[in-house]
Amino acid sequence: MSNQFEVVVDIDRPIEDVFDYLADGRHDPEFSPRVLRMEKSPDGDTHVGTVFHSTVKDAGMRSQRDFEISELTAPTRLRWHEVSHNSITAKEGGYDLEPTADGGTRLRLFNVLEGHGVGKLLLPLAAGASRKDAPAFGRRIKEAVEAST
Repeated sequence: MSNQFEVVVDIDRPIEDVFDYLADGRHDPEFSPRVLRMEKSPDGDTHVGTVFHSTVKDAGMRSQRDFEISELTAPTRLRWHEVSHNSITAKEGGYDLEPTADGGTRLRLFNVLEGHGVGKLLLPLAAGASRKDAPAFGRRIKEAVEAST
């Protein structure tokens, strides 16, 4: 069974707006209820090497997670990987964006999860829960981006 989840959603906003919103990971708490706090280092525009420091709550437990931007091609592609050490991490994740004929944006989000230590045993449950939530996660992103100014 795959340890990846993904979702594709159409957003009624131009590709540049969607990219700019998502490239600033500080927006993540607006669409991801598990993200309690998100900070960016260094300040300024997001670029390769930018790290987003988050506090998340999974299965009732808080953890610190750090994600480094590994690729950024505005306005179509963004990649990250988790640099923190947790039992389950995002080995790779990303956004792929493409314009739609009506001036909107088709967004594909994915994350490849990896287990470490006891996380190897928990990985199938975590991946399954992530895949199950993927459609709702996509809707939350769509709603948050469309509501942004």
